[in-house]
Amino acid sequence: MKKKYFGTDGIRGRVGEHPITADFVLHLGWAVGRVLARGRQSKVLIGKDTRISGYMFESALQAGLSAAGVDIRLLGPMPTPAIAYLTRTLHAEAGIVISASHNPYYDNGIKFFSSAGTKLPDEIEFAIEKELEGPMQTVDSSRLGKAERVVDAAGRYIEFCKGTGPASVDLSGLRLVVDCAHGATYHVASEVFAEMGAEVIAIGISPNGLNINEGYGSIAPEALQRKVLECKADVGIALDGDGDRVIMVDHRGEIVDGDEMLYTIARARQRTDRMMEGVVGTLMSNLGLEKALAALGIPLMRAQVGDRYVLEMLQSNGYSLGGESSGHIICLDRTTTGDGIVSALQVLVEMVATGCSLHELKSAMTKYPQCLINVRVEQRVELHGNGAVTSAVKEIENQLGEEGRVLLRPSGTEPVVRVMVEGRDASQVNTLAQQLAQEIAFLLGDSP
Repeated sequence: MKKKYFGTDGIRGRVGEHPITADFVLHLGWAVGRVLARGRQSKVLIGKDTRISGYMFESALQAGLSAAGVDIRLLGPMPTPAIAYLTRTLHAEAGIVISASHNPYYDNGIKFFSSAGTKLPDEIEFAIEKELEGPMQTVDSSRLGKAERVVDAAGRYIEFCKGTGPASVDLSGLRLVVDCAHGATYHVASEVFAEMGAEVIAIGISPNGLNINEGYGSIAPEALQRKVLECKADVGIALDGDGDRVIMVDHRGEIVDGDEMLYTIARARQRTDRMMEGVVGTLMSNLGLEKALAALGIPLMRAQVGDRYVLEMLQSNGYSLGGESSGHIICLDRTTTGDGIVSALQVLVEMVATGCSLHELKSAMTKYPQCLINVRVEQRVELHGNGAVTSAVKEIENQLGEEGRVLLRPSGTEPVVRVMVEGRDASQVNTLAQQLAQEIAFLLGDSP
């Protein structure tokens, strides 16, 4: 059964357009309260990023939850992973995050964590959607939920992040530039690294409700690259608007993406714990990551694109480390969800432990050139079982041999097929990608 509102990461859209409206979110808060309360006293945490619409949706959720008889704990602007952590440690029934992650300010979304600090199971999301079909009914005034603000939320989370590194770690001598994307980490990220001894230069820490992710953060690392070179910093750290993704920059100003960070953390875990059964990436993870991990005797499993699918595969295989090229890295041996600050800290700890620069650590893995082309089609298509498409892909794979791969992936949101070719030789990769894209366009409709 398909969900009406919930996607892979909660409910998201443009503010003012259904379902991201004040009246719907009011109803949503009530529905969540109905599902979670079940006749007992309950509490739910609400946190948000720095979008201007967060004020409106925070109030709407608060009113809906109260009408359902659920108590509310307000966290204010806090990173998504902080809300997962605090939901668990404050023994709440759920945590609600008001954020559209790396999207522009005019988008927003509502996502949820269970009492264990993990994504809500499907049956709970279906139950919430069922409640949304009915009218709101307010409980008796004597049972209305109360709201309180958690005044030490930031301090609790900062201490948690610090605790994900060894107690003896000292970042003294490291000069860091930390880019908070004018988002939810603006008041906590720098504190974590500074309290561990690093010299921190912070940028992207002046949110005004409209500038989240604008020219800063993990999706726009150019400002960070310039600042690292200008300040002669050892490392740059770029978080996204809600703090669950991170991209790093080495002292040369070169990007270190999620695949390279994942490899560095995996190698560190193997060196210290010798317990790396495997790593989970996605269909888009670089072939260079797979080859580098294989050289260490560590298999890479590929999930569908999306942190939800990475987490599911981690749990089903009993692995502790996975992530995406975008910088959404999950360290299940440290926390329950993707956390940009925690992930960056694991890399910094390895720099200190080995005495290597970030550039040296990332150079241990050789990324393969990738070429990605979007091919527009007349409508969404089913690629599986299409003999002509299979034959075209096979021809390209034969030319690449074992040193390359091909991926065709229909978009889930638009009539586009993503054609990705990867291999050792950039010129060959680009040529073959163009060739395959033209063939796919001819076979399925339209043009690349």
